[in-house]
Amino acid sequence: MNGSYDHRLVALSIVLAMVASYAALDLAGRVTSAHGWVRAVWLSCGAAAMGLGIWSMHYVGMLAFTLPTPVFYHFPTVVLSLLAAIAASAVALFVVSQTRMTIWQGIAGSVVMGGGIAAMHYIGMAAMRCAAVIVYDRGIVALSIVLAIVISMVALQLAFRLRDENRTSWRKIISALVMGSAVPLMHYTGMWAAGFHISGIAPDLTHAGGISTIGVVSISAISFAVLGGAIASSFFDRFLGLHRGDLNAARERELYFHTMAEAIPEIIWTADTNGADDYFNQKCFDYTGLTLEQLRGAGWTIMVHPDDLPVCAAHWESALRTGEPYDVQYRLRRKDGTYRWFLCRGNPIRDSKGKIIKWFGTCTDIEDQKKNQQILEEQILERTTQLADINTQLQNEMIEKDFARNELDRQNESMMRELEKRTQRATMLAKMGELLQSCVSRDEVISAALGFAPKIFPTVPGAMALLDASRSVAEVLGSWSSCHLATPVFEPISCWALRTGHPHLVAAGDSTAPCEHAAGVKNTYLCTPILAQGETLGIVHFQTTDEVPELDASELSFKTTFAGQVGLSIANIRLREALRTQSVRDALTGLYNRRYLEEVLAREVRRAARAAQSLGILMIDLDHFKSFNDTYGHDAGDAVLRETAASLTKSIRAEDFVCRFGGEEFVVILPTADLGASSARAERVRLKMKELTVLHQGRSMGMLTISVGVAVFPAHGTSPQELMAAADAALYEAKRNGRDQVALASLKSVEEAGMHSAEKSVASGK
Repeated sequence: MNGSYDHRLVALSIVLAMVASYAALDLAGRVTSAHGWVRAVWLSCGAAAMGLGIWSMHYVGMLAFTLPTPVFYHFPTVVLSLLAAIAASAVALFVVSQTRMTIWQGIAGSVVMGGGIAAMHYIGMAAMRCAAVIVYDRGIVALSIVLAIVISMVALQLAFRLRDENRTSWRKIISALVMGSAVPLMHYTGMWAAGFHISGIAPDLTHAGGISTIGVVSISAISFAVLGGAIASSFFDRFLGLHRGDLNAARERELYFHTMAEAIPEIIWTADTNGADDYFNQKCFDYTGLTLEQLRGAGWTIMVHPDDLPVCAAHWESALRTGEPYDVQYRLRRKDGTYRWFLCRGNPIRDSKGKIIKWFGTCTDIEDQKKNQQILEEQILERTTQLADINTQLQNEMIEKDFARNELDRQNESMMRELEKRTQRATMLAKMGELLQSCVSRDEVISAALGFAPKIFPTVPGAMALLDASRSVAEVLGSWSSCHLATPVFEPISCWALRTGHPHLVAAGDSTAPCEHAAGVKNTYLCTPILAQGETLGIVHFQTTDEVPELDASELSFKTTFAGQVGLSIANIRLREALRTQSVRDALTGLYNRRYLEEVLAREVRRAARAAQSLGILMIDLDHFKSFNDTYGHDAGDAVLRETAASLTKSIRAEDFVCRFGGEEFVVILPTADLGASSARAERVRLKMKELTVLHQGRSMGMLTISVGVAVFPAHGTSPQELMAAADAALYEAKRNGRDQVALASLKSVEEAGMHSAEKSVASGK
């Protein structure tokens, strides 16, 4: 049985499809720009309007097809087809309103939307009641479904691209015309798939009825009214809602940020003011294999290597507390379980008032840089070793060449043997020189020199004497080969070598200019001064024996070189000790300075943490020191500081540390001391200070008082910074309560530490 089409109704169905398509493009932008419940309202109302338009196009198109037999429609099935159209429209609007539409999201959305439109069509066909049986061509049915999916994919892409256009443009109109022509194409392809065969059986007309021309007009009018209302509402919302412009601008900025974050080849993250992470770009998810829900808040810590996490967390807490930029290196776990080094930087974003409103950061992969740095360090070490070996070889070659030249001057066998002995002794002297370069104390130098001396001078006994710090006496520190001197301690004037700064040889029995310290020595002896940088440090004393009664004049250079190497090593050690003392000691008080305080406090905190022990911190401040300086002068103030330092040094244990923190503030570190012991020690120090009498220019400076702040590890902090802040806050509490007292740190005082640092700069009553 064949039918025919009413071309007027066909045209009407196409117009309905085009109006529904334009409404869909307009509604996509409204749903995208809305948020919260407003978005839900736009999504539901828009889906209803769009679904009604597609449904009306379908039924007008079906009514355009006329059969020789009357056709009725089952109303419940008609309603079901309308719901299918609305559901497909809702899915389409939801997919288009997403911030990003990936390929898979587009495919899934087009399959659901196309399937819904196809379902609406064939459910609508099933609503037909007539004296004919409908038989479908399966190939054409499959073609109509594929067309529905393809049309849906095109519609989603067009709607996604045009959703942000706030005006009626030719692009939007042309897109609506294309979509409006494509949707009826799927419908009439589905109609083409249906074949009608007269059965002769009367149809079941329960809940069914016919649709007259008035019904067609009503359906079309209602659909146009609903679609027109949707378009008008979108227009009203777009042009009369002035605040939407700001929202769209914010959305554009957010879209720009997300686009930029995804384009940067690094991990991008943001956190709120409390330090909870709330955004990561796709590179982070690709690297770790985790989701945003797993990483949100403090979830990022599961990616950090366990060995790096404490340092990383401490830096992050410090940045949140101080508002300073965050910069740390740590290893991040990949999704395959391996770790790579990253440089993580975070900067606070502040508003116009300087308040932090956001944290923005990046994580840069520096694994290759780390490896290159390691390779470079290994190459430098290898080159340094090679240079050291070459230098040693050059030194040995120079020594061998020197002795080779001497060997050429000697013609007989006895002189050759003597040269070999000299070569061996020179080698020993060179080895001694190398060993002396590695010595770190004067005792090590003396021990090494006395150990090498009998090997270098096996037939000549000797001794070594050095001047003391005051240069008033010389002390014999050791001897070899049974060397005998009359006295182990003598004055510098007792030795001609110390007087003149040159070697002094006294032959056996010669009384012209003997050295008093060698009184009683009958054999020939030689005193060689130990010189370094023009300063005489002591002497090396050589004696002959009955077996070798004379000193070989040719060996004088060996003895001078021996003494010179000893002197140079001692001078270097003195210089290093002086530099070390200057770097860690306060010049005025002789106490450890602030630099040494930071080193030893960090070390003692780690030691206390490992041993699960307490560690006490006393922060001491001289009361009214500024007014004291103004009254008696700065010289008197310096005298008070020196006497205070001496008193503190006498009041502590051998294992405690006293440091000058700065100005009139001192810090005492008490290893293993708990809160009770630290408080008792602080009270004892305070009482001792009140007993201290300081004299300056013959007059007493009066009674001195101090204020003491006490903090202990781990009760008041687990890091040096926290302990110092707690002690400083307690000190401030003691001064605020009247001075001359001991105050213990508390949680409240720790919180006030920041306020204390600001108030100290304007305090004038110390």
